Amino acid sequence: MRPSYLLPEAEWDVEEASVWYERQAQLLGQQFLDELLTTLDAIEMNPARYPRVHPDVRRALMHRFPYAVFFVEERERIAVIAVMHGRRNPRDWKARV
Repeated sequence: MRPSYLLPEAEWDVEEASVWYERQAQLLGQQFLDELLTTLDAIEMNPARYPRVHPDVRRALMHRFPYAVFFVEERERIAVIAVMHGRRNPRDWKARV
């Protein structure tokens, strides 16, 4: 298992989404974060399970929320480059590669 880390842009994605969900309903922002952690754990256990969507980038879909986690496998860890809503333009995360 390789630990994951979020690039600064991905951290911003997560903050923005969790704040938005929290404004919709109390504790929903925390539930988003919990689901993200579950997704990151699954990625760390078997990153090759997720499809490539760009030469070095893989995508894991979150189950409860319409978000995708875009990541690259590095030698010692998993780098999360984006956590984005499924309706956002793919150019947004591709610009980060």
